[in-house]
Amino acid sequence: MVVLGVDPGSRITGYGVVCHSGGSFAALVSGVIRLNSRSTHAERIGQIYRELEGIIADFRPARLALETAFLSQNVQSALKLGQVRGAVIALAMNSELVLHEYAPREVKLAVTGKGAASKEQVAFMVARLLALTPVPEPFDVTDALGIALCDLLRGESRDSLSQPVKSRKKGNNWSAFVRASPDMVIR
Repeated sequence: MVVLGVDPGSRITGYGVVCHSGGSFAALVSGVIRLNSRSTHAERIGQIYRELEGIIADFRPARLALETAFLSQNVQSALKLGQVRGAVIALAMNSELVLHEYAPREVKLAVTGKGAASKEQVAFMVARLLALTPVPEPFDVTDALGIALCDLLRGESRDSLSQPVKSRKKGNNWSAFVRASPDMVIR
């Protein structure tokens, strides 16, 4: 399974492609898309789209994992980030990739075992899980790799939980199916 993880940003967007095979993880490529501050916001979104489209063409991931939006006090920043996320979502749909979104806390929990982990802790564990030396920089890269790892660790379980499961309890009169919430955190 190959997953593209994206840490969206209106100035710097991190990406990482991670492969899971034979019980181990490997980073295939990672980096950042640095956007020119002189470009318009529309031009920046176009650059993100084109560069991620090239990565998808080169590495053929089956899924794209994206970090959910965070709350911001700056309305303009939140709107710009939303537009970047929208472009990445459109790219995933146009490329016919399965899309999963993860909250930062869920990524930290999956990678480090602690939902309130620092960026340094996430970077350390990402490097350890992927056998990367030295630890990749900046944090946008390790965040994107962490998002891809989170999807590999949680995505398949999440998919199977969102499907109807027959109840094993005999004789119950309520629904014959139990459906788990897609937002459920699996430990």
